[in-house]
Amino acid sequence: MDRNIRTVDDVLRLLDGLFAQGADRWTRDAAAWWDGFYADRSRQVPFFVAKPDENLVSYLARGVIGPGRALDVGCGPGRNALHLASEGFAVDAVDLSPAAIAWARDRARDVGAEVRFHCGDAFALAGAELDGPYDLIYDSGCFHHLPPHRRISYLALVDRLLAPHGHLALSCFAAGAMGCELDDAEVYRQAGLHGGLAYTPESLRGIFSDLTEVELRRMHDEPPESPHFGEPFLWTALFRRPAH
Repeated sequence: MDRNIRTVDDVLRLLDGLFAQGADRWTRDAAAWWDGFYADRSRQVPFFVAKPDENLVSYLARGVIGPGRALDVGCGPGRNALHLASEGFAVDAVDLSPAAIAWARDRARDVGAEVRFHCGDAFALAGAELDGPYDLIYDSGCFHHLPPHRRISYLALVDRLLAPHGHLALSCFAAGAMGCELDDAEVYRQAGLHGGLAYTPESLRGIFSDLTEVELRRMHDEPPESPHFGEPFLWTALFRRPAH
């Protein structure tokens, strides 16, 4: 086996492997771990509900985004993908977990929604099954589960697949409310994400500085009877890609 590093991808795979040797169960075998997570559909997990994110509903209601092609990254059981389809989007949705994709397909069948579901690594599928360009890339809770070096892959996916004037919308753990607040160097020293990385508004603006900020706020706290999902320990961020 050739162990010589020649490309950025070689470096990323090396770091993936080093992370997988650490104590963090989230990175040993991500697909298998998430399969176990989604295996029991009756578990009391907040985002298992069949409700779209309140910020996504708000963007659509205000006309900030409109129908087009959408990619739901880390779609889980498909709640946001199904809402986008109901609003006239042509939707691709991807997740590592076969159990999550099976659940999402069941939900889509139950409501008669047309969504193209893909099971696998979004970074590996970008440019192949996920062919772009997309007018909207939507991410509800995937970004904060990536180790720092995979931000490079994430930004490359956005650069490759997001259309000019397209929007990236994401929700992630808010520093001071939820998640791990270690700096990047300490994450590697401890070889673990500790359940997911927390971000500040400044760090999100820095990471996505090539995009134009449209809105960045805490997610609203939605009561159980609400038709929408909302947890205030999350940031919601909406960025737009410039024309060029």
